[in-house]
Amino acid sequence: MRQRKMIAEFVGTALLVFVAVGVATASFGFGITGGSRSAGVVATALSFGLVLLILCYAIGPISGCHINPAVTMGFLVARRIDLREAIDYWVAQVLGGIVGALVLWGIASSAKGYSRSANGLGADGFGKQSMVGLDAAGAIGAEIILTAVFVFAVLAATRGDTSPAVAGVVIGLALTTVHLLGIPLTGTSVNPARSIGPAIIVAGPA
Repeated sequence: MRQRKMIAEFVGTALLVFVAVGVATASFGFGITGGSRSAGVVATALSFGLVLLILCYAIGPISGCHINPAVTMGFLVARRIDLREAIDYWVAQVLGGIVGALVLWGIASSAKGYSRSANGLGADGFGKQSMVGLDAAGAIGAEIILTAVFVFAVLAATRGDTSPAVAGVVIGLALTTVHLLGIPLTGTSVNPARSIGPAIIVAGPA
């Protein structure tokens, strides 16, 4: 059972990064949304929310579908899981984020003229890497608030007295919502595993 949960978290995080960060890369790195940044923001926000919604129902019965170290931290603090299981999840999530980013990079780099520095890989950032030029302090503040909102939504939607049938919808919409605000500010992390993978590959300011 322990191994199944780790595999589910690894695969889920890898898929989240591959698909949703892939949309971010296509929208902003390759500019498929043209000159409309707002279209890229909406497309990316929806991709994160929809992928997570799908994964909630696909792997939720196996591992709970955390696929986010911050969510796992929330479950640990709420005493819904123990430290050993949390560590298993964190390892699986970070590795999944890295592998998902590697696969995405392998595909993106086959595009003519692709450059890690020019096209990126949906990495988060502040300063010049922020659409609105948010500095480090502002970026940290934004990520703390957005992550807290998202983790609260996940914990609330998965309480024992709530319906599992609607939890995935609530969680997916919550992730979409925080991305609509967060993308212009920092690119939106609210998920360390999602940020670590692309950052390792893009390097530099990422």
